Amino acid sequence: MVAMTIRAIRGAITLDRDERDHLHARTTELVEAIMRENALTTDQLVSVLFTCTPDIVSDFPAAAARELGLGAVPLMCAQEMAVPGALPRVVRVMMHVDVDRAREDIVHIYLHGAVALRRDLAQ
Repeated sequence: MVAMTIRAIRGAITLDRDERDHLHARTTELVEAIMRENALTTDQLVSVLFTCTPDIVSDFPAAAARELGLGAVPLMCAQEMAVPGALPRVVRVMMHVDVDRAREDIVHIYLHGAVALRRDLAQ
């Protein structure tokens, strides 16, 4: 039996506008940055959970991820809570990965306006 080390990688990105092509471009940017900065291959992905703020309705971020070749990876989308004053037009991701790496060596990615969400983790 082979032991797996599952780690969760967080990330977020903001949209300038809620349009399908823009959502796909920003989701692609976020997923590619997480994959690159953590030196991941598609085979290391266990599952990916995307959330969007309620003001994003143009498409599912998972649709963009499938276009990146993640179609065999379990993908799920959900809506964030509608908290008054929350940052608008945010796509968040939690990527579960199989990596033999310490938790503190995981690189979380926050891009564009989402840097404000986690200045302590932003690249």
